[in-house]
Amino acid sequence: MSHAQDKALLQTISPIDGSVYVERALATEQEIEQSIALSRSAQKQWQTTSIAERACICELAIQYFESNQARIAEEISWQMGRPLAYGGSEIGGLAERARYMINIAEEALADERPQAKPGFERFIRREALGVVFTVAPWNYPLLTTVNSVFPALMAGNSVLLKPSAQTPLCGEHFVSAFRQAGLPEGVLQCLYLSHDSTTKMLGDSVIDFACFTGSVAAGQKIEKSAAGSFLGLSLELGGKDPAYVRADAKLDGCVNDLVDGAFFNSGQSCCGIERIYVEECTLPRLC
Repeated sequence: MSHAQDKALLQTISPIDGSVYVERALATEQEIEQSIALSRSAQKQWQTTSIAERACICELAIQYFESNQARIAEEISWQMGRPLAYGGSEIGGLAERARYMINIAEEALADERPQAKPGFERFIRREALGVVFTVAPWNYPLLTTVNSVFPALMAGNSVLLKPSAQTPLCGEHFVSAFRQAGLPEGVLQCLYLSHDSTTKMLGDSVIDFACFTGSVAAGQKIEKSAAGSFLGLSLELGGKDPAYVRADAKLDGCVNDLVDGAFFNSGQSCCGIERIYVEECTLPRLC
């Protein structure tokens, strides 16, 4: 295989045994342009559907994940190394969040009516933005992706989903779930992109909104890539998360929660506990 061909491939190396678990071709510039054009065309039709119809399709997509929970959980373990015992809980979280977003959509998207003014009909209407670009991380490849995909679709947008190179199969499951649910072709697409292609999409004004979850350093690069394009950005970045133990804490339960907060998902959590502050008067009880 030539070096040029090798650069055109996405390879997921499993941390379990070092094997190539997934291999996919990266999208070419022409394929990206075609996907964007299809997404924009499909969105114009999708935004004319009722909220009730969108909700029905989204509910069926949730059921796909629930029905395939064991297989998806095992795939995630092989892709990013998570203990298999934690796999199912992420799908449960996806379902809980998605159903909440579906249930509040009617009220959240309804017109607002400011105070009446004689001679005027005053209202604020929320309309779809257009094409939403979701750049997903690998540590919670379902739970973080649901945060943008479901509200975007419920609001009448189309979605271009770039899964992490470490968890590409999760992006394919989103496409499969919505295809089986009856989502029109092109409304949700999965793209395998290089860093250069991602940067180009952010800066070329070909999308209408971008959602990114990941590191602060990567978030800074995304912000710079989109600079001057007036592109709306949603950045959920990693932090430094402390825990605080008060003097009246019940230590038996407290210690278990702190350990869980620090090491759940092998410690690969955006909000994993990284330092602990303990009120001084509780120290003798810890010894």
